[in-house]
Amino acid sequence: MSSANIASEKKNKDTSNVINQMSLFNHEQLVFCNDNNVGLKAIIAIHSTALGPALGGTRMWNYVSEQEAVTDVLRLSRGMTYKSAVAGINLGGGKAVIIGDPKKTKTEALLRSYGKFINNLGGKYITAEDVAMNSKDMEIIHAETKYVTGLPESMGGSGDPSPVTAMGVWMGIKASSKEVYGNSSLSGKKVIVQGLGNVGKHLIDLLAKENAQLFVYDIDSEKLKEVSKKHRVTVLSEGELYSADADIYAPCALGATVNSNTLEQLKVKIICGSANNQLADEDIHGRMVEEKGILYAPDFVVNAGGIINVYYELQGYNRERALTHAERIYDTTTKIFEIAKQQKLPTYLAANHLAEERINTIAKIKARI
Repeated sequence: MSSANIASEKKNKDTSNVINQMSLFNHEQLVFCNDNNVGLKAIIAIHSTALGPALGGTRMWNYVSEQEAVTDVLRLSRGMTYKSAVAGINLGGGKAVIIGDPKKTKTEALLRSYGKFINNLGGKYITAEDVAMNSKDMEIIHAETKYVTGLPESMGGSGDPSPVTAMGVWMGIKASSKEVYGNSSLSGKKVIVQGLGNVGKHLIDLLAKENAQLFVYDIDSEKLKEVSKKHRVTVLSEGELYSADADIYAPCALGATVNSNTLEQLKVKIICGSANNQLADEDIHGRMVEEKGILYAPDFVVNAGGIINVYYELQGYNRERALTHAERIYDTTTKIFEIAKQQKLPTYLAANHLAEERINTIAKIKARI
């Protein structure tokens, strides 16, 4: 479905119905997984296999409701389709969520049971690590299925993908700086990094090397202490996060932080970070950022380093090849900005169009074979 038709389609869809939610963005499959013996409740969403098998990480989260989990996994899987398409790799888009508190309910038995559900899909979906999951978890899942990436390096995998993801975000920030300020240097630029997980920490390392002025926030005080010991940073409170006097906002935690409330507070000129689905509503807030004079670097473009990393794992992993590919995110981001200006589109729509163009072109070629 063309992204130009999404707004009108939303008005006509009852999104409380799961099938209607799937049809809104033409998802291929939604798999509900349950195993009472181990406490597994999971959902696997396959958005598209037009470019190849659907690859996307599994996250474990204590969702408030099953409806919230469904909405999240559908949005995330669509983002993976577009992410792979724009990154120029031959993968489709999928995502999975395990419902539960990872600190309390994640067990070997639960992960192995989940692995069996993945295996039953016969390679249509390939998983990787995401929020609250790590390479050790992937190793456990791998005991039940071969359709796993992000394995430990000791098993021939790529290990932690976050350095490559951070590299891509850094390239996106530099491309955005060139667009707004006329140069890609981040020296002296005030950057808010929200979320100090693996990607956020690596991104801060890269920004610090360029002498950016760093403002940081995380709900975990231990992570704040760790980063403060390593770098000169200004720790923000939750109340200061969006209203701080800064040039760039880099959301690196969960999505939907760019919304009507935060846009009223943000003083930045650039939004560019690793979080997925940063726009709470892409049609509403994708246009609001433009109206406020903020340049938005579409999340699935700049955070593609993770999927690039595991893509090369499927081919026989080479970290240098993955990093080199991730560096090209600078050029892709610049191209998105050019399309947006030429076609007078918000940047999120320009990115969507670029992704859809590749998906449709390759699908037509496959149909002729």
